[in-house]
Amino acid sequence: MIPPHGGKLVDRVLHGECRKDVLAASRALPKLIISDESVSDVENIATGVFSPLEGFMGKADVRNVLNEMRLPNDLPWTIPIVLDAGPEEAARFKEGKDILLVSESGRPVAVLHLEEKFKYNKDELAEKVFLTMDRAHPGVAKVAGMKDVLLAGPLDLLEISPTPFDRYKLSPKETRILFKEKGWKTIVAFQTRNTPHIGHEYVQKTALTFTDGVFVNPVIGRKKKGDFKDEVILASYDELIKHYYLKERAVMAILQMEMRYAGPREAIHHAVVRKNFGCTHIIIGRDHAGVGTYYHPYAAQEIFEEFPDLGIAPLFFRAFYFCKKCQSVVNEKICPHPPSEQIQFSGTKIRDLLVKGQIPPPELMRPEVAKVIMQFENPFNE
Repeated sequence: MIPPHGGKLVDRVLHGECRKDVLAASRALPKLIISDESVSDVENIATGVFSPLEGFMGKADVRNVLNEMRLPNDLPWTIPIVLDAGPEEAARFKEGKDILLVSESGRPVAVLHLEEKFKYNKDELAEKVFLTMDRAHPGVAKVAGMKDVLLAGPLDLLEISPTPFDRYKLSPKETRILFKEKGWKTIVAFQTRNTPHIGHEYVQKTALTFTDGVFVNPVIGRKKKGDFKDEVILASYDELIKHYYLKERAVMAILQMEMRYAGPREAIHHAVVRKNFGCTHIIIGRDHAGVGTYYHPYAAQEIFEEFPDLGIAPLFFRAFYFCKKCQSVVNEKICPHPPSEQIQFSGTKIRDLLVKGQIPPPELMRPEVAKVIMQFENPFNE
């Protein structure tokens, strides 16, 4: 099976008596309340999703990632994984000492072994990650709202957070066992933050033609206004897989992680994460992880040329559409017919129809999927 990024799958989840001892000792530690998004980052570090990271990044790591898109050991990495704190909060913590990280609900999450605390330039971080400083970009707005000090060091997870979607949750250790049991040697990952339309099904099944299995991996967590709600995405994919996929060829599990909308850089990050889950390939489509018009349509594909050592193979898909003349999903390389014969996979059009209570035509979306979506009173984030 494909090795994890960096060669070793990180596991910093405490168990049994060790967990009890650390939890008991942690009650005397200074506490830092962290956001739900940071809780997800903690869990992704501890369970190996973010291998080879063993904790939040230090100053040298952040600088290298921003300037070189690599860790100091030259391993590809494009998104800083950091934990922010206010100056007054940070002043309570001493380097070389431990901190108890607590969720907003007051639940102990992890122990951070603080090695470093440092200030950073928000504008520099935003511009290099998102290629813009426009506050209308959701990622830039998120960075602008961050606190002024970053805390770095390895961590130990006390407990994985319960979610309404636990039955869809698999760690990289578990997916690797599952893929091995299925006899899959080549696995293609599909990253999604949307409900499936016919175009999504087309690219998944096209990629599956050349691999042993498809790993549908929806991102569950903070998204922008207007994106589909998590429960809607999962219910719609359940319906699609139930009716239109071979059970022995498709697996769906969630990725508890916020969307950063960083376009090209996030495409590389998504590839690294799926490599850690055990995937050998990842589908990268038009405007992968993009938002608005901040990135040109194929920027997320072109960036892969800079990472020949990534260790997971991207499968690139150009723009595709349903051709009324061909009576199938096609792209500009294989269809000779004019635009008048094309039905574009417009997310906006599909959403408008669903909001009006109309089932999109079968050329755009499976009717079973549309009916599931329409069962939700409001399927979109507000």
